[in-house]
Amino acid sequence: MGNEIQLISDGDGLAVIGDPTAVERFLVSEGLPSTDLGLPRLGSVLKAGSTAAQAGSEIAANSGRWVQLTKESAQLVDKFGLMPTKTPGVSHAMVGNPGSIQKWLQISKVHGANPALLSGAAGVMAQLAMQQSMKEITDYLAKIDEKVDDVLRAQKDAVLARMIGVGFVLEEAMTIRDARGRVDEVTWSKVQGAPATIAETQAYALRQLDALAEKLERKTTIGDLAKAAKEAETKGQEWLAVLARCFQLQDAIAVLELDRVLDASPSELDGHRLGLRAARQNRLELISRCTERLLARMEAAAGRANAKVLLNPMDSPAVVKSSNHVSVAIVEFHGRLGIEGAGQSSEARRWTDAAKEARDKALEAGADGVGAARRLGDETLGRAKWATGKLSSRFAERALRRRGDDEERDEKD
Repeated sequence: MGNEIQLISDGDGLAVIGDPTAVERFLVSEGLPSTDLGLPRLGSVLKAGSTAAQAGSEIAANSGRWVQLTKESAQLVDKFGLMPTKTPGVSHAMVGNPGSIQKWLQISKVHGANPALLSGAAGVMAQLAMQQSMKEITDYLAKIDEKVDDVLRAQKDAVLARMIGVGFVLEEAMTIRDARGRVDEVTWSKVQGAPATIAETQAYALRQLDALAEKLERKTTIGDLAKAAKEAETKGQEWLAVLARCFQLQDAIAVLELDRVLDASPSELDGHRLGLRAARQNRLELISRCTERLLARMEAAAGRANAKVLLNPMDSPAVVKSSNHVSVAIVEFHGRLGIEGAGQSSEARRWTDAAKEARDKALEAGADGVGAARRLGDETLGRAKWATGKLSSRFAERALRRRGDDEERDEKD
């Protein structure tokens, strides 16, 4: 048994459970970085029912590590043939090492994994994945502003002020959770009103980003477009920070919820976990649609500016520069939240490049129509000569008339 371990995956992470030495050997042999799964805390809450009690004793005798699934680590799911289980969204496999550290093989088990263990492990893995996302967002906020809350505190709107207050309450609840290993009724009662406040703030930030996108679309002159693009560059980053903070706090609430359900109603853990996962995906899609609209407006603005760079040698490059900054900010924001997609930066056309392009097009058009141009020139020259001759005749006639009139006046005098 000391050479056997269990692999459990929920699609976002991989739990490796077994004898501490075997678990360590497996992770080293596969070159996988890992985090403590927190099995002791899971074992302490699995008390009700014989299945849960069996899972609790199994947990007590083992160690668990969590691996975040990346492109490389996800290959393990295929390599070791994890199979779907009756626990929704969870797959499982038993692997063993017959003595060679380089070779781990799948082991056929008649009974498979304990359902309570699968359910509890899936809940804990969901928490670890969200906590990893929260850390990514913290790093993101620290990167765009050395003082994480400066961007938020600079906003004087009451909606944002309430969200900042909720952030303090949730951080306190997470601290208590880490100290006690669970979320009791007292701790949970402090944060029950938080979701509504965060959702209100998220909606407000999304509306502000939509307003920036609409303003870009309404501008008709390149000068006005440059001002709107600069506003989108500066304010857009702030509202992205607000959205990131909202998403971070929503993940914190979900972590606390899973602990609360695990503590109070373990049998409902699977349903609640799946519900939270679906709600989180819906938030990501909503945020993605809004930010991609702004990205599309900025790229369209850059295209308009590039097309008129000859007439606007100062404002056009400014529009493109702002567009590129916004594109980079949104792509990084998407990466931190796990939103797939990529934006392409636009390259500003220099005024001289545009002038050269216009000249080249003129020369090309001239080369293609030399014959026509020559014929047109000959015809024009002929018409010019004819017109010149006609004008000369008119001038001569007019001069003769004037001379005759002058001679007649002289005779009268």
